[in-house]
Amino acid sequence: MRFNKWRKKRPLGGAIITILSGLMISWVPLNLYLSTFLPGSIAIIGLLFGGIITLIGIVSLFFPNASRILGVFTIFLSILSVIGALGGFLVGTLFGIIGGALLMAWRLAPANVNAAPPGDAQLTA
Repeated sequence: MRFNKWRKKRPLGGAIITILSGLMISWVPLNLYLSTFLPGSIAIIGLLFGGIITLIGIVSLFFPNASRILGVFTIFLSILSVIGALGGFLVGTLFGIIGGALLMAWRLAPANVNAAPPGDAQLTA
């Protein structure tokens, strides 16, 4: 019950998809570790972008009010990750765009206020 209440106050779907995107993008340079850390290799950029996207997904769970700007950064970095990591074979890029869009679209639902009809005491005052 407490998890459902916590989940409704966070962009959980967008954050999970963003974290998966960052892990997919990081997967390609990690498997090419022999050439990733050589001088002049751009695969290190893919590792950096994947790590930042994963971090953005985690941060969006703890700071839901910043989810809109975090979504913009996720989409931007996902598209740029095609340069250094092939975007996680483009699946990571697509997940990043979807996760960023979900982060941008999320907003906290307003609280329900039950307005009672005015009673006799309020009418006479």
